[in-house]
Amino acid sequence: MTRSPFVLVSLTAVLAFAVTTGSSLVVTAAGTAPAVVAGAQDNPIAMSEESITAGRSTYGRFCRSCHGTSGDGNGAAAPPGSMPANLIDDEWDHGDTDGEIFTVIKDGVPPDYNMDAWEGRITEDDMWNVINYLRDLASQ
Repeated sequence: MTRSPFVLVSLTAVLAFAVTTGSSLVVTAAGTAPAVVAGAQDNPIAMSEESITAGRSTYGRFCRSCHGTSGDGNGAAAPPGSMPANLIDDEWDHGDTDGEIFTVIKDGVPPDYNMDAWEGRITEDDMWNVINYLRDLASQ
């Protein structure tokens, strides 16, 4: 069995992308279709005072009303009947890696989407900074 040069070049390009972004790959049973695993990406923004400050600002504008000032899930403007996540405890319901948290912020939480999708409303850098802020908040 021979592979066309196009397939080899395509697989090499996908692998190079995954390696440079820190993403994980999954190879299908056929062995030919790698895909980036959602939520497996590392935070591309280093933890720093600048990032934490930017994350605190974004959190205050967009997240605090539901998740509360301290991140404990007791925000006054949460949708009726919803239970916003406690973002400072040790248990994360929708994944606890930076990549998984990024995916939740970006895509929201189905099926009711009480946690809105923020893609297109805040930048990806702001999402990553919020994650750094939450990590810092939880460590206090």
